Amino acid sequence: MSAPHPDPPSGDQRWSDPAAGPATVGAGARSRSAGRGLGAGARATARGVRGAARATGRAGRYTVTQARRAARAEGAGDSGLSRLIEMHAFNTAGDAAVAISLAGTLFFQVPTGEARGQVALFLGLTMLPFAIVAPLIGPFLDRFSHGRRWAIGATMAIRGFLCWVLATAVVEDSKWLFPAALGVLVASKAYGVTRAAAVPRLVPRNFTLVKANARISLAGIVGATVSAPIAALAASFGPEWSLRYAFALFVVATILAILLPAKVDSSQGEIRLALGPGSQAPAPGRPARPRVPPAVAFALRANCGPRWLSGFLIMFMAFLLRENPIGGWKPEVLLAVVIGAAGLGNTLGIALGSLLRRVNPMTTVVLALLADLALVLLAALFYGVVTAALLGLTAGLAQALAKLSLDATIQRDVPERVQSSAFALSDTTLQLAWVLGGFLGIALPLNPQLGLGVACAVLAVWSVYVLSSRPATAGPAPA
Repeated sequence: MSAPHPDPPSGDQRWSDPAAGPATVGAGARSRSAGRGLGAGARATARGVRGAARATGRAGRYTVTQARRAARAEGAGDSGLSRLIEMHAFNTAGDAAVAISLAGTLFFQVPTGEARGQVALFLGLTMLPFAIVAPLIGPFLDRFSHGRRWAIGATMAIRGFLCWVLATAVVEDSKWLFPAALGVLVASKAYGVTRAAAVPRLVPRNFTLVKANARISLAGIVGATVSAPIAALAASFGPEWSLRYAFALFVVATILAILLPAKVDSSQGEIRLALGPGSQAPAPGRPARPRVPPAVAFALRANCGPRWLSGFLIMFMAFLLRENPIGGWKPEVLLAVVIGAAGLGNTLGIALGSLLRRVNPMTTVVLALLADLALVLLAALFYGVVTAALLGLTAGLAQALAKLSLDATIQRDVPERVQSSAFALSDTTLQLAWVLGGFLGIALPLNPQLGLGVACAVLAVWSVYVLSSRPATAGPAPA
């Protein structure tokens, strides 16, 4: 007769060796207790993540709400300026995402000699829209309705398309990598020229052009600051993801550009501005074209110094710090320090521009030019991390203050009907100065004392020329 089959285990009972007995039962209890603890921890973590997500979402919505409220303040919402401000924030956010995407895949992975040649090609292409297209596109857009909105939107749409191409080219190491990257940068520079003519048409009543430009610039800084960490997070999964993120930003910016108010396209009552003193002899049946006032011409020449230095430093320091890093610092860190200092200086310049209302613009542009000269000389004599950062800070600060002073001078001395032409002319000239500085920056040997010494000499000669051409009289105006 066979023994009865034992009942299956239940509760805390387990199949085990009889000698194990209570120890096995205790181990099972502890295992279940640990499982319950892990489950509770997981649930608590999930609740914490959901809470953090809700808090982040609320903070994000609050930030967006406050930003939109600031953009619409003082009549900017009614005039349509707020839409331009929002569009510019998306523009700079997309540019920041592209820069982060290409920093580790394009610049730091290409041999220096090859990269310098390719960047020189980029600079040559960059000059095309300013030297050829800019003098022609103004009259062309004046003759066709909806031209300016579509021109601004085109610079966004082109960059969006090229970012999508770049996302594939980066992964496949395609031959289209550099042409697409150059196209993005050219379209970014062309955007600055096309936007310049739109701003005066959207300025609210009792709102100065200088204040409008400062608000737009500040929105750009905020957009880049917010976008950079998101782009860096996307780039951690691969550079193609940050480029697709940039694509989405440019798509939104394109839509915002097309939705700008219709008065952006209006040219009623406007006259194009000509270079040189006096007025141009009118053609038969056409009104005379006024010339650039002496004070505006002086401020524009003075602005060319800081803008030239900006282009020079970006190109020269990028290759210099890559090939000859200072001390034990990594090239990426050094470049981030210098560019970060320049960005901080630019932000401070915009903030100071709204505070220093009683400073004569002519005095400001001269001080900005001379400050750049002094810091370049200091960096050439005592080259190091601190002086390089101070040079970047001063360059950003001087460029912002000089540009705001130029805007103030145009607002003061140029009739309203030709201010759009004056802003487009000044932006084109300053972009050309930036390109020329970049050309010299990549052409010089990668020696800090030699390169910065040459830059100091160029700025010294230009300062003498600017000061010798200073107008005899110029009325005071708020900066």
